[in-house]
Amino acid sequence: MTSPLTELHYDSGTLVAPTLPDDERLHALFQKDGRTGVFRAPALHYRDVVLRLRDQGLPYEDRAKRFEPVELPLAVPIEPFPHQRAALAAWTRAGGRGLVELPTGAGKTLLAVLAIAWVKRPTLVVVPTLDLMAQWQGVLVKHFATPVGMVGGGVNDRRTLTVTTYDSAAMQMEFTGNRFGLLICDECHHLPAPSYRFIAEGTLAPYRLGLTATLERADGGERVCEELLGPLVHRTGIDELQGQYLAPYEVRRIEVPLTPDEKTRYDEARGRYLTFVRRLGVPLASPEGWARFLAQSQRSDEGRAAYRGYREQRRIALTSSGKLDALWKILLEHREDRVIVFTDDNETVYTLAKKLLLPALTHHTPLPERKALLAAFASAELPVLLTSRVLNEGVDVPDARVGVVLSGSGSVREHVQRLGRILRKRPGKRALLYEVCSAQTAESGISERRRQHRAYQEPEGPPDADA
Repeated sequence: MTSPLTELHYDSGTLVAPTLPDDERLHALFQKDGRTGVFRAPALHYRDVVLRLRDQGLPYEDRAKRFEPVELPLAVPIEPFPHQRAALAAWTRAGGRGLVELPTGAGKTLLAVLAIAWVKRPTLVVVPTLDLMAQWQGVLVKHFATPVGMVGGGVNDRRTLTVTTYDSAAMQMEFTGNRFGLLICDECHHLPAPSYRFIAEGTLAPYRLGLTATLERADGGERVCEELLGPLVHRTGIDELQGQYLAPYEVRRIEVPLTPDEKTRYDEARGRYLTFVRRLGVPLASPEGWARFLAQSQRSDEGRAAYRGYREQRRIALTSSGKLDALWKILLEHREDRVIVFTDDNETVYTLAKKLLLPALTHHTPLPERKALLAAFASAELPVLLTSRVLNEGVDVPDARVGVVLSGSGSVREHVQRLGRILRKRPGKRALLYEVCSAQTAESGISERRRQHRAYQEPEGPPDADA
């Protein structure tokens, strides 16, 4: 008996079939829509549905997709490095689905170019920021003889190759999720955020590539990335590439003491904070515990005092006078080098900018000014960049040999990204990353947490308070 024809349609981020054949695996992918009577599944399952229909020899009509194979020849042949070739081979063996973890500066964008040329399908590249959107467009225009569209920042120009931001993609996917055969998520560790998951759930794209320098998330969100984009198919660490494809590097940790006055104020502020937390029994090691502390701290005078204590003890540890002295000595020692100084927050950046008479680069810096600062840094006209988190990921930062982490979160990802910012290889270069911590404060524990990565297991230079 001939099976009835199965029609596939796309509707607002879902795959719809009016009827389904008698096949258990297909029925497991769909749910019956009680309002309309049709069968509905996340668009994510499109590839599995089509492959199942084909494998079982079941007749179907595909009215869902709005893309076809396209010729996308490279403007100039690319000779990939061995780690790029290995990553591409692993991804293609996995059927063009999966995650690749490569260090900052190791050529993730070029790997994506090779993937697009292999797939030969309309491609949507999703990136975290407008800066990165423009950067990716420039790379794709260089390598493909076809216009490259952008969606985001007031631009809505959709093309065969299109670059967009996570925010724009999340808003538009229900309307355009059937137009692309390849989805590339740069910095894909952002994807598990609840507001972004629909980007991957709502597109039919049978081919998917996730790129990141640090996939692991404290909340286990990397498993969500694997569900949405495919398994981790290739990983190369910084330590494997240093010396040959990235600059060799050294990490130096400097602990500076608080002054007696700073220590007194730190202990008093931290005591107020911890007394309140312990009375509540809040487990601050979990995101839920921190959210509970924030909620409870606004419900009483004691709670508000505890929150002010938290802010004060953190400010003292992050901006201690010893740190400023250590930074000044580092800058004097490396006056012939270009140096990036990383902090955890904008307030610290602006404080340093006033004391050192140097420009600050933050998320509030207008784009034209940001470009001017990066250009001045690239030309060595500006030898030092003071920044918070805006340069942590993605943006193509001009060559620097020295990085100074004055403050940061306990995130391993953030710390590895900051190290990657100074690893662009050039003849004779040896990169140097300083981590300056306030001794006898909670910052020492934060430092230990964020250094739990193989990139920091190499022998390090001795701590030197004199820099």
